[in-house]
Amino acid sequence: MSAYIVGVIVPLLATFLFRSSKGQKKQRGVPVEVGGEDGYAVRNAGFTEVLGTAWEGVTTLAELFEYACGKHGDKPLLGTRALISRDMQVSDDGRSFEKLHLGDYHWLTYQQVFLRVSHFASGLAHLGHSRAERVAIFADTRPEWFISLQACFRRNVTVVTIYASLGEEALCHSLNETEVTTVICGNKEFKKLLEISGQLDTVKRVICMDDDIPSLDSPVVQSGHWKAISFPDVEKLGQSNPVDADLPLPADVAVIMYTSGSTGLPKGVMMTHANVLAVVSSVMLIVPGVGSKDVYLAYLPLAHILELAAENFITGIGGSIGYGTPLTLTDTSNKIKKGTYGDATALKPTLMAAVPAILDRVRDGVRKKVDAKGGLAKILFDLAYGRRLSAINGSWFGAWGLEKLLWDFLVFRKVKAILGGRIRFLLSGGAPLSGDTQRFINICLGAPIGQGYGLTETCAGGTFSEYDDTSVGRVGTPIPSSYIKLIDWPEGGYLTSDSPMPRGEIVIGGPNVTVGYFKNEAKTKEVYKVDERGMRWFYTGDIGQFHPDGCLEIIDRKKDIVKLQHGEYVSLGKVEAVLSVSPYVDNIMVHADPFHSFCVALVVAAQPALEEWASKQGIAFTDFADLCGKKETITEVHSSLVQAGKKARLEKFEVPGKIKLVSEPWTPESGLVTAALKLKREAIRKAFSEELAKLYESS
Repeated sequence: MSAYIVGVIVPLLATFLFRSSKGQKKQRGVPVEVGGEDGYAVRNAGFTEVLGTAWEGVTTLAELFEYACGKHGDKPLLGTRALISRDMQVSDDGRSFEKLHLGDYHWLTYQQVFLRVSHFASGLAHLGHSRAERVAIFADTRPEWFISLQACFRRNVTVVTIYASLGEEALCHSLNETEVTTVICGNKEFKKLLEISGQLDTVKRVICMDDDIPSLDSPVVQSGHWKAISFPDVEKLGQSNPVDADLPLPADVAVIMYTSGSTGLPKGVMMTHANVLAVVSSVMLIVPGVGSKDVYLAYLPLAHILELAAENFITGIGGSIGYGTPLTLTDTSNKIKKGTYGDATALKPTLMAAVPAILDRVRDGVRKKVDAKGGLAKILFDLAYGRRLSAINGSWFGAWGLEKLLWDFLVFRKVKAILGGRIRFLLSGGAPLSGDTQRFINICLGAPIGQGYGLTETCAGGTFSEYDDTSVGRVGTPIPSSYIKLIDWPEGGYLTSDSPMPRGEIVIGGPNVTVGYFKNEAKTKEVYKVDERGMRWFYTGDIGQFHPDGCLEIIDRKKDIVKLQHGEYVSLGKVEAVLSVSPYVDNIMVHADPFHSFCVALVVAAQPALEEWASKQGIAFTDFADLCGKKETITEVHSSLVQAGKKARLEKFEVPGKIKLVSEPWTPESGLVTAALKLKREAIRKAFSEELAKLYESS
């Protein structure tokens, strides 16, 4: 025991003696004079002008790919895992679950990928697809998705990106509006296309990413309405019939990206090569020390601009991309066979992008394991977490230096192993990340989380937290390719003259601001403006405030603000972000009605946490839906929401007065959340209209 005490005390003393005092706060963003509507504008402190490209002579994504393949030819680029076995397991309640046993990663080098891209581009041309026609990629994230994208760029063909989880109506709308003639998809998506074939006006060719094309005997294929061919066969066709590259210009439209749409039908955002390259270049200059030794775990939808930009960025720096899925991410993921490795353990990535919902699950999983162990393990974890937290908050006795190494070895090593043990930088985007989750992941993984803010309309670019910014709740400073401007919104009470910080609607300007919406001039004119200097601006509808160091904080959203019966305003997104830290919450939608004086909430309950609570309380239940319907369960969850609200200093009217517990998770397949796991408010409101009405009626 004495040796153990010495092992703890010595690093503490060393930290006390050698830790340097805290320096001046870094200025990250500075005010700048810009054109357009009056407001308060800020640029990145390190750049006097907005950035277009970080690579000399590279002006398009096609040129970036060629440059990278020429420089890093023999290095691994795209990696996939072999399927060893596929088993079905039956749970106690009779439900069947598929479990996968996956092997090690197998790699294609830059040169091998370049050849496959060249062959596929030639094969596409030989099939009769011209540069004037559009290709749609409708599939889950995988190497063939990336190869298809680069092949289309090589022939200056515009790519329409479509989420694999998109519903029939939105899918038909996206394909018909863009007059797509060739669709590249997987087996699962091929079957979806066959079901709606009669509603598709322009599709001539379907290229299936898998060898075994399903339903080749279907009337659609047999009648010759579609030409169906496998991905490998297109490559072979191109290898035998090579066609020269027809590279794009910077202003050519690279992608029409259909958002999954939180309201109504999806809109197609037109992105030029220059737009996306500007963001990719900015990330390269923001993330420290990136290069060919970096390994990136790709599992988010490539139809989302966050993932598309990330994979082009990794290619540009000569890194490696290993493909996985959200259901096979960790050793304990739903589809991973017990006793085998998840994607992160097999790949050991150094860089990852994540949406807040994924990070929330990692946080909840760690907390559950720590609480379950109890005893000395929990004491050590709480002590280590507290010490590291005090260090980040600037306490003299914080856990840095030798003490940090000690806690990493004793406590956090096992937490780091969840994502492979080598993560040195995480990017979070797509939705607001709670301060609690950001701090928890940052401490436990020992790596900075760069929380970014951007939209599809700005190619995911806007602001980005720098690696040495330890604050939470903010989204960083403007990226090198963007100016961020706040303009007054008097109706909401947000003005750039507000004290102590300027506040207002966030407007983003720069080369990353996209062309507009496809075939939707009215909406384009509404939210895109070009100033007298030729700078293009996008009006986001989000409300922000600038901190003195030039970092932005998102504080509201125009569409999410509801005025209650007695005149109080409730920001739904803000309240949801606060309440989501409750251990009982897997997802939550707050609903406010101007004819009532309080708000209500639909809470997708976190099954493990709630069942554990019920077990401790001795509450019997037949299944999870039964547990969610019990009065004592609702009371317990509501109490936890009230506590979370008090801790975050919400007003009483902001905390839901009544809640309904939902036992089934909201997924993109259900149509209640987007592929980036954002709430589809209108869809949820319609699906639970009776439940919401009952919550108000019982008041």
